[in-house]
Amino acid sequence: MHACFRFYAELNDHLPAEQQFQTLEKQFVVPSTVKDMLESFGVPHAEVEFILANGTPVDFSYLVQDGDRIAVYPVFESLDITPELRVRREPLREPKFVLDVHLGKLAAVLRMLGFDSVYCSSASDAELVRISCKERRILLTRDRGLLKHNAVTHGYWIRETGSRHQAVEVIARFDLKRRVRPFTRCMACNRLLDPVDRMNVKERVPEGVWQRFSEFWQCHGCGRVYWRGSHYQRMLRKIEELTSS
Repeated sequence: MHACFRFYAELNDHLPAEQQFQTLEKQFVVPSTVKDMLESFGVPHAEVEFILANGTPVDFSYLVQDGDRIAVYPVFESLDITPELRVRREPLREPKFVLDVHLGKLAAVLRMLGFDSVYCSSASDAELVRISCKERRILLTRDRGLLKHNAVTHGYWIRETGSRHQAVEVIARFDLKRRVRPFTRCMACNRLLDPVDRMNVKERVPEGVWQRFSEFWQCHGCGRVYWRGSHYQRMLRKIEELTSS
């Protein structure tokens, strides 16, 4: 028995160069789920949004039959696919993230841009999967194998290296430019920041800073205090570079 598979757009990043943007034939002895078959090509199911079998929408549990023609699509950026046709109940693209242990610098950049980004340098794979599923966060990782975990429904394999390029990739991939809210989230612990009366932070900041600045923000998670110091303009320029790419 055999079936033909075609992967679209960035799903081809998971395929060897000679197989990209080609119709690929899969030999098999007994019917298997389309989820297992597409992952046998190296494509994580967590990046898949829409599947057609012989022109008909199917979900991950569909058993591939002899002669089937399977088309596999990532998240649609410009087409509105009705919920009834998607392979998951909830949208894949929700701008709330959990990042693996290799993406600490990216987590800091995403927090600077205002995106809810959970990160722990000692988190195990099992913990990352648990957080992603329980809190419905998109799992960002450089490990494609992690995205093949059965429990993961929302995930994305980071292609780029270097936090700046990775941030540009995530912004583009999830269409986040309009959602950027700089300096609204704590860089240290990810909690939201609130304006705070300068009198309430007098003992928490250097005397020179308190004398010079009139506006302060505080994280009510870890208590860290923020102000628009000399670093502020540099960070604004960095944000402009990230969002104009």
